[in-house]
Amino acid sequence: MQKSPVVVITGATSGLGQIVAIELAKQGFHLVLTARSKERAAATKKIIQDTTSSAKVDFFYGDLSLMSEVIRMGQEIIAAYPIINVLLNNAGIHAFKPRVTSEGFPEMIAVNYLAPWLLTHILKPSLQNAGKATVVNVASEASRNHGVLKLPEDLTDTVPFTARGSSPIYGKTKLLNIMFTIELARQWSDTSINVNALNPGFNVTGLGRELKFAAILERILKFFNIGNPQKGAEIITRLILDPKYQVETGGYFNVGTGKLITPVQPGRDGTMQKRLWKCTQDLLIQKGFLK
Repeated sequence: MQKSPVVVITGATSGLGQIVAIELAKQGFHLVLTARSKERAAATKKIIQDTTSSAKVDFFYGDLSLMSEVIRMGQEIIAAYPIINVLLNNAGIHAFKPRVTSEGFPEMIAVNYLAPWLLTHILKPSLQNAGKATVVNVASEASRNHGVLKLPEDLTDTVPFTARGSSPIYGKTKLLNIMFTIELARQWSDTSINVNALNPGFNVTGLGRELKFAAILERILKFFNIGNPQKGAEIITRLILDPKYQVETGGYFNVGTGKLITPVQPGRDGTMQKRLWKCTQDLLIQKGFLK
């Protein structure tokens, strides 16, 4: 019998995810975290338990760029946890050079958008069993620099890009997160699961680790107290813990103020939200990852 509320967090071995995990452990949550590296998972578990000695922390291992791994991890999680109170889709990458996964997806689209879309659907039964549950998706105001959204082409676009050209693609994945959040809230309106997204602001985390000068830049920004990830983590924990957000669904909230943000177009276009949903669903069915 589950006694502590269960939270599933992707991307919890560094950055915002790790900070949120530490805070939720203090609040008595049972942490269910995903990771690729057992070494980083062990280090994260130690950090959490050094802060909260009674913390319950379990890891499930896999590569979120591969939908087959997302399915396996998701199925393992719901088998172990028939009740899930919170799902935090936090994992994300900003790739500065193009990579195509072994399943044929552009890597940033796979990790930042398709993985949370698929994982959320796999975990739905356990979320419903909670009676009242919360899904939080980490988006970004980088979504305002998304270029031109083309559906379904963007979901499978593997055209090469430069480091400079990577920004609109990253921004596009964050726009998709916002659109997914709003449409998911609409699709799940007859459930007791609320779904919200957030802008964590600029954070000095491992997101830009592919830059050659990332380590130096991080030290400089920290010295000037720019991009403190505690601020981004704070809005995430508010969406999870603050009762006023439990009556909200389909919202996109800002770091600091906690107020609603109006998404950039076509993010607030209901027709495009539905089109994105169908294109994503059709693609995952076509590839054999969804029935």
